[in-house]
Amino acid sequence: MYLTNLRNRHFFLLDGLTLCLTPTLAILLRLDRLEVPLNFLHGLLIYTAVALVVRLLTFYQLGLYRRFWRYASIDELSQIAVAVFISSLFVWLVVTAVRALLPVALPRSVFVIDTLLVLLFVGGSRFSVRLGAQRRKRPNGHGRRILVVGAGDAGSMIAREILHNPQLNLTPVGFVDDDVRKHHMQIYGLPVLGGQEDLPALVDKYQIDRVIIAMPTAPGQVIRQVATLCEKLEVETKILPGMYELVDGTVTVKQLRDVAIEDLLRRNPIQTDTAAVRELIAGRRVLITGGGGSIGSELCRQVLRCQPKELVVLGHGENSIFEIHNELRRLDRPETKITAVIADVRFAEQMEAIFEQYRPEIVFHTAAHKHVPLMELNPAEAITNNVLGTRNVVRAATAVGVAHFVMISTDKAVNPTSVMGASKRTGELLVHQAARQSGQAFVAVRFGNVLGSRGSVVLTFQKQIAAGGPVTVTDPEMTRFFMTIPEAVQLVLQAAVLGKGGEVFVLDMGEPVKIVDLARDLIELSGLEVGRDVEIQFSGVRPGEKLYEELFVPGEQYHRTHHEKIFIAGNASSFVPADLEESLSGLAASAARHDTEAIIRGLQNLIPEYEPMRPVTAVKEPAAAKEERVVRLPGEVKLPGSVQAG
Repeated sequence: MYLTNLRNRHFFLLDGLTLCLTPTLAILLRLDRLEVPLNFLHGLLIYTAVALVVRLLTFYQLGLYRRFWRYASIDELSQIAVAVFISSLFVWLVVTAVRALLPVALPRSVFVIDTLLVLLFVGGSRFSVRLGAQRRKRPNGHGRRILVVGAGDAGSMIAREILHNPQLNLTPVGFVDDDVRKHHMQIYGLPVLGGQEDLPALVDKYQIDRVIIAMPTAPGQVIRQVATLCEKLEVETKILPGMYELVDGTVTVKQLRDVAIEDLLRRNPIQTDTAAVRELIAGRRVLITGGGGSIGSELCRQVLRCQPKELVVLGHGENSIFEIHNELRRLDRPETKITAVIADVRFAEQMEAIFEQYRPEIVFHTAAHKHVPLMELNPAEAITNNVLGTRNVVRAATAVGVAHFVMISTDKAVNPTSVMGASKRTGELLVHQAARQSGQAFVAVRFGNVLGSRGSVVLTFQKQIAAGGPVTVTDPEMTRFFMTIPEAVQLVLQAAVLGKGGEVFVLDMGEPVKIVDLARDLIELSGLEVGRDVEIQFSGVRPGEKLYEELFVPGEQYHRTHHEKIFIAGNASSFVPADLEESLSGLAASAARHDTEAIIRGLQNLIPEYEPMRPVTAVKEPAAAKEERVVRLPGEVKLPGSVQAG
């Protein structure tokens, strides 16, 4: 019989045999001889009988015969230790009582030695099954040879899973880690062979077939260095997603994927207060507008993890709502009722009826038109959807007493030069007005471009690369702030917790990224070379676009929250004009007539800093002007903006 085929009934018999022998072995060890003296024989028999019965009963009651020992771990070891010591206590009590009634001669130290022997034999028999199972499952060395970059928790879990699953046909060779304290150490029997600078020598020496980057918290610069080095070494590279994607903290081989542009732009993760987010959402009714979009659908996924009482997914596009609704239902969350609603935020009466029916307590408003050039061509759509649609949702939310309202805004709302940016800035004003009037936590969240969202420049570039090029970039100096979808959603959820009413939350997104660098990275990640395989062409700045984006409106006083990368503009509600409603009525009338000039004049009246652009040829911004856009926050942190920190 193989050791790994042992079952609990076998362990019961094995324990019985062990418990019959350990008292005798204990007294022989105590006396340092090979036979038991006659004067101890009577006491030894009594002790053995008592220990056998008491220990087997205790082991049974504490569940030692209801475990699958092939997967024994620290928890099982702890249970064995507890069972042995509790049974020893009962044995001591019974033997002490017997001694009071009968003359029993037995060295007291036998009790201690016997306890240690029982722990050794009982624990050893169980973990020998685990050891045998591991040896049988260990890779045979004929699979693809793997080197794991990162000897932390994520790297260790990846190595363990590979070792436990030989069907993956992977053979881990060791780890690479820049922490010199880990060098020459072993994790799951695999050595830490050196640092990243040793990669070329290690790949050659151990004939590595694949490098796995297992550093979910590493910034993009580090990922870029490793990925570039692996590309030069012509070795296949896989990566674990960043911490924003590993929301639940689990790490598996299935999550390995090719290095993506999101990894190269990754920043240090914000330490979000997940417990506070869960406490806010659990047991409440949540409504998400634009629930089928990139941000909206990810919000649905993360909100569902927090166990709301009901999740209402509202959107205009039936196909996208159908897809996210089916996906959420497959997650099998019985504690949450999931409802799909097809509706357009531009219809006020429809919004009022929906909010009255579902009476949400928390609302995330993500529905909006977001494409700058398209909104320049269709300004009436920007007004009816981004402005009047937001007004309808805000009014409906206020009418039913929504306690937390979060609007998704954009960095293009700051000093806008486009209709889209000005319309989103107007939406912010509506949220601030509602916060002031209702006293509820109505807030806005402002962030930059989202990687991988629908219409993202990344998707456009990928299609152009797949077609053989050229990749078109508007201007060599064009820069944007970027964040990943999970990162943006975690900011939105955190804003819902932190918001008191009337604030604008902004993420410190680090340094802006040149679009031309983004295009070059995507071409290289595709295994191609710029200029040889794919050309980059400059097409000129489009209507409404700026070369540089900003994050704060002039006059906003902002400060850090207790989350290092999240800022609050706390005085944002003071920018609401007294004639907001009158101005909105004029905008609505202009949009109904499709009067572009009147719409632009109305937006300029509402947003004094709005400077509409006409189609222009790209002009490089002077270095001095660029320098003026950079302000220094307390702690020597650079953040693009237009005013000094308040």
